[in-house]
Amino acid sequence: MRFSFSSILLVALAAESTVASSWFSKAVYNKWHETELERWLSDHNVPYPTPADRKDLENLVKSNWNEKVASPYKDWEPAQLQSYVESKGAEVKKGTESNKESLVSQVQGMWHESADTASNSYNSVKDWIFDGWTDSQLKAFLDQHNIPAPQPRKRDSLLATVRQNYDAIAKKAKQTSNYPGDWLYDSWSESDLKEFLDERGVPVPQPSSRDKLVASVRRNSRLAAVNSKETQASASASAKAAKESLSDALLDSWSDSKIKEWADSNGIKVPQGSKRNELLALARKHRDTLTGDNIASSASSAFGAATSNVQNQFAQSTDDATVKSEDAFNEAVGTWSDSRLKAFLDARGVPVPQGGNKDELVKQVRLNKHKAASGYSAWTFDTWSTENLRNWLSSQNNKAAKKSGASRDELFKQAQDSYASASKSGGGNYASMTSYLASATDAAKDSTFDTWSDSELKSYLDSYGVPNYQGSNTNELKAMARRNADYFRYGTSTPQDTLFARLQNGAQWVFDQLKIGVGSGRQAAGYEGEKAGDAVKEGATAGTNRAGEAAQKAGDKVKEEL
Repeated sequence: MRFSFSSILLVALAAESTVASSWFSKAVYNKWHETELERWLSDHNVPYPTPADRKDLENLVKSNWNEKVASPYKDWEPAQLQSYVESKGAEVKKGTESNKESLVSQVQGMWHESADTASNSYNSVKDWIFDGWTDSQLKAFLDQHNIPAPQPRKRDSLLATVRQNYDAIAKKAKQTSNYPGDWLYDSWSESDLKEFLDERGVPVPQPSSRDKLVASVRRNSRLAAVNSKETQASASASAKAAKESLSDALLDSWSDSKIKEWADSNGIKVPQGSKRNELLALARKHRDTLTGDNIASSASSAFGAATSNVQNQFAQSTDDATVKSEDAFNEAVGTWSDSRLKAFLDARGVPVPQGGNKDELVKQVRLNKHKAASGYSAWTFDTWSTENLRNWLSSQNNKAAKKSGASRDELFKQAQDSYASASKSGGGNYASMTSYLASATDAAKDSTFDTWSDSELKSYLDSYGVPNYQGSNTNELKAMARRNADYFRYGTSTPQDTLFARLQNGAQWVFDQLKIGVGSGRQAAGYEGEKAGDAVKEGATAGTNRAGEAAQKAGDKVKEEL
């Protein structure tokens, strides 16, 4: 039977429609409790009416699901987008470092996950939501719910125990588990929550509260788990490739007599008069079936020594990176003015030492480097532009908004005074003001420093006590302002100093340090082991090229058949 093209097209469209209809009818959130739907909308800053019926909530989730789950990067700040691009080994296009639209386009081009994969992951949140927890946090969770921790207490066994008991724990606590609530993080301190976000390059919500911190951790946990698994997979693939190349390296290092001896011990006949190339070919042909004291076990031993050394040194290197990050913070706050140091503490609800000298203030700031800022304060306006400040003062009917020629510093002072007055009196004025701030803060944050003049930037840096901006151009001034503002808002970690950024070069450590293990496993293979590292790099490149060629051929074949 022959089908016309239009018939085939109709059948295809019908099938596509059926699949789409089936997907939406079976969307993972359809089985969620209403409180979970509301929680997801709240976590992702999607307004919803109250009260609302279930159908309205589902439709809101449905209309925002793809953008928030499949393309979460569209809500990222420029620094986070730039960090992601660099983590993939790419360079941010020159001149687009602060251009969010351009950065989103770059990230979109290298995004790793399909919409279906992202959606399907929510069928079982317990499979990934604990991936970013530390061992002590996992044990604390088990202890809190009277579940015996496995012995010996290894990470894999802790994760398995938590996942096995997750549904039962939620049921016993009368809590939902499809998109879990704040109960999941009851054993976490605010510092734990902030540290989780800091290490993964996620800006801490400002102004912050425990509810907002939990929401941000919950919203970003899946992506953090995906990034972690990608890093582990990359390191494992590199290790496997290095091990295979190291086998060749060790084999190449053996003398002809050693190869013959090995062949004899494994019952392999060696033709009389065989040349070295023939001996090597014979050994490679049979090495996969060898047992005992052979090339495979020798390679494994040598590689084991190498990777053990690498793991130790790489662990040390990541610790060093953390130390360097904290050193940078400590160095920066050491130059801050007393007023900035006091404001840092005040914004976090930390009592300011009365009559304390600068050394005592610096000490307190460093002790509270991971503590999240809480609530709104007079310092909420710290990085607002002249236009943002004027608009806000206008909304408060403040005369300063209409004053022509008012400097940013004047408007900033008026905004602080207005806030202090309203917060002191409380009541409706304060409620109205905080409601406006909730909607205005994100808008002000998105354009931080973009429209500031050089004189405004210098004045801002003066408030920190930063004197070394002489001769700096506008971009350098903005960079200094952002760096100090990030330290003031986020504490020790900025998006560029993330856990994943520090772990990106794990595979490279295997290559760079391979010769250490080779020397430990078999000194004679030292030189060849270094060559093996190069061979791995070349092999990885060749493998990628071959994979690309195979994919292209497969695509061409499909086109031919169609």
